[in-house]
Amino acid sequence: MASSLGRRVARAAGWRVAKRLIKPIPVIGTAVALGLAGYEIRKKGVLRGLVHVGLDVMPVVGTVKGVIEIFSGDLIRDREPHRFEGER
Repeated sequence: MASSLGRRVARAAGWRVAKRLIKPIPVIGTAVALGLAGYEIRKKGVLRGLVHVGLDVMPVVGTVKGVIEIFSGDLIRDREPHRFEGER
């Protein structure tokens, strides 16, 4: 059980790093950004998600944004998780 959990964590971390390294490559990065558009829109909300994907798809802007995000993290923050009335 512990080894499968460790593999899952390693796979998730590896995919995150790979995504950040692939997105700055002009043609391949555009394809990856379009493929991940639905995920990003759900994660960031409609407006922020569309801006995020739109910037990633533009060749030069997407490359610059991708390189900056490798070192600083996401420039466009994720949406706040929904809280129910009874939660604090």
